[in-house]
Amino acid sequence: MSDLPSSAVTPRPLADLIAPGEDQATEFKRGKVSGLGREICAFANSEVGGRFFMRDGASTQQMSRDEVHELFHAVGAIRFDEAPCGRFSLDEDIDEDNWELFRRRAAIPEAMEPETALRNLNLLAADGRMTNAGAWLLAKDITKFSLSAEVVCGLFRGADKTHIIDRRGFDGDVCTMIDDAMAWIESKINVNYIITGAVRRQERPELPLDAIREAVVNAVAHRDYRSTASVHIYLFHDRLEVVSPGGLPPGMTEAELGVRSKPRNGLLFRLLHRMDAVEHIGTGIRRIRDLCREWDVAAPIFDISDHWVTVTFLRPAVSRQGAKGAGKDRTGHQASTRSALGRHQVAILRKSLSASALTELMAVIGRRDRTKFRNQVLRPMMNAGWTR
Repeated sequence: MSDLPSSAVTPRPLADLIAPGEDQATEFKRGKVSGLGREICAFANSEVGGRFFMRDGASTQQMSRDEVHELFHAVGAIRFDEAPCGRFSLDEDIDEDNWELFRRRAAIPEAMEPETALRNLNLLAADGRMTNAGAWLLAKDITKFSLSAEVVCGLFRGADKTHIIDRRGFDGDVCTMIDDAMAWIESKINVNYIITGAVRRQERPELPLDAIREAVVNAVAHRDYRSTASVHIYLFHDRLEVVSPGGLPPGMTEAELGVRSKPRNGLLFRLLHRMDAVEHIGTGIRRIRDLCREWDVAAPIFDISDHWVTVTFLRPAVSRQGAKGAGKDRTGHQASTRSALGRHQVAILRKSLSASALTELMAVIGRRDRTKFRNQVLRPMMNAGWTR
């Protein structure tokens, strides 16, 4: 095999061609040739000067720089989280407060110099600049370094996005965004109050918070940070959705979810594990499913496309108001939900966990009239079965 045209071979004796032996432009094959296309491609690449080509219909087109870059990302040859972050300044973007927060999370010895610690954790690139992963973990505002890296939460009325009740965007460092998103979710979902005695009550969220947190961590850790879309958390009347841009990491199939781990952002994921944001590497999906089963709620739904990964948690039926809303939980204890309680009533329930005088309960919500307090607050709660 030679890259010489056939017209150059014909006049010359074959022996003269063979005599110099194989080189970058010549290779000898005997018998059936396997992988001929690969060999031809290699010969062509030896002279193209760093250019890349692709077939477009019936023609061959040279790939642009952006197309080559995208190809390398698609096959995992380039990892965005390990690349230098040009916008991050070690002098301006690290101060005493955010370094101390990061140091404690990452269990870095207090006496260790920041630059030494960052190099030990592979968060500094070869040229001394901060990697994207390091920028995301130390960010005061992550959108300064990746414009769409925030986590956006939305609460909607009903089962679609027609009427939005509340919207919040969180844009701190990666760990803080996860904590803030979870705090928002906890403030919006229903909570069962399990009555186990005259004054003892336990709170039980309608969905397993550990499973939701695992989904949020996965969405933030495995998303494609080159995407112009953000991680979104949608809370509807009937479900909670955690949506992550980027589809599955290169080389991973939907059938492998919960079976093996192939993080898109390996450096970021390892640091999150070190910071205890990820409990067990490679078990996140299985853990989400197990937690939902243990919580006795519907199995989560995983919707995978080329550009998105969505985890959906189906919410249990919302309890009705008043005594009709009080029922038995699966342990047989009396249960009630936050949806059937006002803010003041919840505060009174919390106070009544310990022995409290009537005046102390009144003080919780700023009431002074005993009769009105009994008739307007305590009696409805007692009739509904919230207290005795």
